[in-house]
Amino acid sequence: MEGVIKKLTDKGFGFIGREGEEKDLFFHSNNLVGVGFDDLREGDNVTFELEQSDKGPAAVNVEKA
Repeated sequence: MEGVIKKLTDKGFGFIGREGEEKDLFFHSNNLVGVGFDDLREGDNVTFELEQSDKGPAAVNVEKA
């Protein structure tokens, strides 16, 4: 799947927006592949896989597009 980094926090997680979806997806820095959390910026295009967690859908295997 593809999306855009909408928000990054200083606690090592952020949110990805997807076109046509109202709710942004949560991701944690542990789920990044090939990029460090500090290398991401809001507005960056990313690819990811969707995984169900206890709190709903989350992005995993997040990579810069």
